[in-house]
Amino acid sequence: MGAAASLQIHHPDRAAAERLIERALGEMRRVERVFSLYRDDSALSVLNRRGVLLAPPAELVTLLAECRRYFELTGGRFDPTVQALWGLYREHFSRPGADPQGPPAPTLQATLARVGFDQVGFDQDRIVFHRPGMALTLNGIAQGWATDRVVALLRREGVVSSLVDMGESRALGARPDGTPWRIGIADPDRPDRVASTLDAVDEAVATSGAYGFRFDPAGRFNHLFDPRAGTCAHVHESVTVVMPTATAADALSTAFSLMVPADIERTLRRLGDGRAGIVSASGARLEFRA
Repeated sequence: MGAAASLQIHHPDRAAAERLIERALGEMRRVERVFSLYRDDSALSVLNRRGVLLAPPAELVTLLAECRRYFELTGGRFDPTVQALWGLYREHFSRPGADPQGPPAPTLQATLARVGFDQVGFDQDRIVFHRPGMALTLNGIAQGWATDRVVALLRREGVVSSLVDMGESRALGARPDGTPWRIGIADPDRPDRVASTLDAVDEAVATSGAYGFRFDPAGRFNHLFDPRAGTCAHVHESVTVVMPTATAADALSTAFSLMVPADIERTLRRLGDGRAGIVSASGARLEFRA
């Protein structure tokens, strides 16, 4: 789904470990056929083209139910229908001589009319957009969900020590020597450099920041869209979330990028689990726990 992936398995039988890796890769290929925007034949791409999908894959319905949960939990900040905004900004900045101020206000407002997860209907029989021109991206949650799928596969096969990263990281148990896994957190000013590390045992870690993708050289417009205003996130330089599952960490790191500290703290208290670390726009570092 456009992200680098890695998998470390510790197993006493090398041949068995290699078979598990092949099974994990097969699962990822199957997941991509459902969720990937990079494949024209994926179920998600077909839905975006047609605005309706009959007899959808069960995994897609399950993940949309998770989306609804985080949409409601975050007051609409987590909203996978922002794909319409992605298309708008991509088209605007791909034009020669594009206005550095971004898309014109009337065009932005017209696009915002096609954003809103509450306008997506779904059940086991069909998925439908209630407004024409809507589109979904699951890149803010599907990589975490895929990571959880691989962890579940490994756990069923008796693996007790593994670090899975299918776009987001999740530790299965501790390292073979009993010490925690160490997960690097990128420096938002130098994303190619590790700024800090987190210890993790049976936890998932996800980090979001505007540095992940920028539409313009100045970096004013990025991939983290506010679904209420159509603007791009600049509240924090980066947000790291630690949760029991990679699905939760992935979704919440996306949403928390648009939320002020008081709202982040309130959301974690409602969940009763997890923690978050923030590098603010001023460079200050803040930590919150459920």
